[in-house]
Amino acid sequence: MVSSLHEAMHRVFREDPGLFARATRALDIPPFETPISATPLPTDLTENQPVERRVDTLLRIKAAGGEYLLAVEAQGKPDPDKHSSWAYYMAHLYAKYKLPPVLLVVCQDRKTANWAARPVKIGPPQWPALTLHPLVLGPGNVPVIDTPDAAARDIPLTVLSAVLHGRDRNVDDILKPLAAALRGLAASDPDTATLFTELTSQGLDKTEAIKIWRQLVAADTSFFTSSLSQEIRAEGEARGRVKDILLLLEGRSIPVSDTDRERITTCDDLDTLDRWFRRAITATSTTEVFAEDPTQQAQQQ
Repeated sequence: MVSSLHEAMHRVFREDPGLFARATRALDIPPFETPISATPLPTDLTENQPVERRVDTLLRIKAAGGEYLLAVEAQGKPDPDKHSSWAYYMAHLYAKYKLPPVLLVVCQDRKTANWAARPVKIGPPQWPALTLHPLVLGPGNVPVIDTPDAAARDIPLTVLSAVLHGRDRNVDDILKPLAAALRGLAASDPDTATLFTELTSQGLDKTEAIKIWRQLVAADTSFFTSSLSQEIRAEGEARGRVKDILLLLEGRSIPVSDTDRERITTCDDLDTLDRWFRRAITATSTTEVFAEDPTQQAQQQ
């Protein structure tokens, strides 16, 4: 199953193809030119054979010096089987499009990045027919962007920086400037701000940093229309309704057992909480508050 992190690490290049050239300028290689245009290509590299082969993101990049293909792979851990897949991708793309292909591997941890960066010679040792040489971006070579001005100048690169440094102890140094930059962007381009807010959320999923990111977005959800901000708003409304129910029952001197209290405080469905609140206005016990609706009782009979 494809994870949110996996999606974020390659989708960010699809949303801003120029990010590739900017992100690789810190590497000790000849620079790639800023793209003039980029065309998404089908990611399915399967031919008439039973094995399906699919690259994560594939772009046809046009720059002043010519065209090339950019194949982006998000890699979560070392996998020796990937070497044969990547070699196939490069050979297939060159044969199909007659353009030089570049393999970019994006990794969130240094161990995987070091593994992916090693050239792989394919063929007998005395004369390898091919050498697979991926370009790798990871926490070791993507800079930490930790100032508001730098974040605002290049939001996609800041998103990539946040995702790849998502497990760093000081990741909040990136997330705070990024949130500020997205807040500013939302005033003029809310759709793009929403897109990169979501990509950041996906990239930080299942890390401790997602808690920091949620707090930053929750600090002013009016700037964001993303599903994350909507979820945070709903959670805030639910917590408020839980408090209202407990205060109402206490004010009406209706006993609330530990079990009943846990049932109320752990409920995050706002419709259910609203129903319990309305019942708590006239109920004489928590049993009446939790009673099933007549329509539900009829369906069960």
